[in-house]
Amino acid sequence: MKDPNLVPPTLVDAVNELARTSSLGFTFVRSDGSERHVPFPELREEARRRAAHFAARGLSKGDRLAIVVPDPDEFVLSFLGAIFAGVVPVPMVPQLSFKNVETYHDTVAHIAKASGAKLLLTTESTRPYVEPAAQRVDSLGGILTTSDLAGPMAGEVDAKVTGDDLCFLQFTSGSTSKPKGVVVTHRNLAWNSQSFMVNGLEKDSSFDKGVSWLPLFHDMGLIGFVIGPLFTNIPVVFLPTASFVRNPRIWLDTIHKHRGTITYAPNFAYQLVSKRLKEKDVEAWDLSCMRRTGCGAEPIQARTLREFADKLAPAKFDPKSFIPSYGMAEATLAITFTPLGKGLRSDRIDPKEREDANAVPSTADDAHELANCGRPFPEHEVAIVDEAGNRLPDRKVGEIVTRGPSICQGYYQEPELTAAAFKDGWLHTGDLGYTVDGEVFVCGRLKDLIIIRGRNFYPNDLEWVVSELPGVRRGNVVAFSVDGDTGEELVVCAEAFQSEAKGLTEAITQAILGHFALNVYKVVIVPQGTLPRTSSGKAQRRKTKQMFLSGQLAQAQRVQDGPAEPAPSV
Repeated sequence: MKDPNLVPPTLVDAVNELARTSSLGFTFVRSDGSERHVPFPELREEARRRAAHFAARGLSKGDRLAIVVPDPDEFVLSFLGAIFAGVVPVPMVPQLSFKNVETYHDTVAHIAKASGAKLLLTTESTRPYVEPAAQRVDSLGGILTTSDLAGPMAGEVDAKVTGDDLCFLQFTSGSTSKPKGVVVTHRNLAWNSQSFMVNGLEKDSSFDKGVSWLPLFHDMGLIGFVIGPLFTNIPVVFLPTASFVRNPRIWLDTIHKHRGTITYAPNFAYQLVSKRLKEKDVEAWDLSCMRRTGCGAEPIQARTLREFADKLAPAKFDPKSFIPSYGMAEATLAITFTPLGKGLRSDRIDPKEREDANAVPSTADDAHELANCGRPFPEHEVAIVDEAGNRLPDRKVGEIVTRGPSICQGYYQEPELTAAAFKDGWLHTGDLGYTVDGEVFVCGRLKDLIIIRGRNFYPNDLEWVVSELPGVRRGNVVAFSVDGDTGEELVVCAEAFQSEAKGLTEAITQAILGHFALNVYKVVIVPQGTLPRTSSGKAQRRKTKQMFLSGQLAQAQRVQDGPAEPAPSV
């Protein structure tokens, strides 16, 4: 692998080099369909101008700047402006409605306090949603809007940024706990960008082009499609996330129009496209340009990718372009990639053996299918360990650990959490998985493992079975255990459309019993949008469990087959 010491060691150096040598740039598609193209030289000048604005407002090297900006162009330019000033950006999810606004305020206030942000940057349209949260944070010196950064600015900031400097704080999505700030250095970014862009994607600046709708406050959108391309000279077309959510076809329409070659998305996006697309949409596209179609950020369901490929076959989509992968914020972004040209590969294993932490191949109808997430990059390593930290052989399920130059330094001002996750140079991911000939298969989160009467069950497996039932909103199921009279018991919560909810309690109970020989203690059917998710769309099992125990889900429940039961006391 090419040593990042021989290439731009910082993001500032990378952008400066692009401004001197590249004619490429970023294109931002607005919600009305209009486009703004920013060549890399212009990108650099705008970053320098905004850096001067930040310096004029009292921000200096090392200060933290919270960024709550929904527009991709304004976000990218402001983020880079902070980097050029040596200021540490803290990206946060924007909110454009007052739905669940108290929870949103709690999250914004927590991240602003935890990061010690000195100022908060937002837009005029989002200011009303963040101002109440900002008022709860003593360290914040005020709120800026992107309109405050307009106009020329005299002077230039030279922050003398180095590879070991903190580049930005990436707060985790908080699927199992409060968001934690991952310390990401410029050197981490240089290594990981080279790893996934060069070794993973084998990028070619002469014809490659990224297309992304991914949120830029999340690592896959920010590092995968802003920072990685800036380190490796790849143009990108950005879509507003909200535009994709409203109309998923815009993603593929943009790939077709701009001849995009690289794209990435979580499993749910491929599922959404397969469900929403019409035959006439597919017939209008030529998607033979898609040579790198990545999937990650959440559990990968092999069936979902097959359905997507089948749906888009008339548009010349090549299923061998699929790149199932595995990563997390604590490793900067990417940990493993599937080899190019292999497409989706999977492993079918015996569910009974899996309960005992064995991944035994099976051809039976009830076998569990897991996607192959590939191998670690050069200079990086992955191992599977037991609770004592001992390495496990192939096909033994344990915790995934990884080490290498992409691994971050820890959590910002959280020494105990850092010591628990980063041990002797190894990142303990908290994910369960196994290897086969060095390739990684991810089973689920260690904290989410359900143990009932000595048997191990993975929530993903239970949730996927329930998601396939007619009437259930696919992908909107949460399974967890609670204390019952005779030990741990299973609870399944599922979203359903009211017209289709009747009879689902019995259907879910029978499906779990038939697939896993496991009795369900309680089924809760709730309306669309009830189950909590993180800012990146991941199910929040712990919060769902808390809502169940407090009776909140019972209040939301529309249909019950039989009398309501009180939440168990714990």
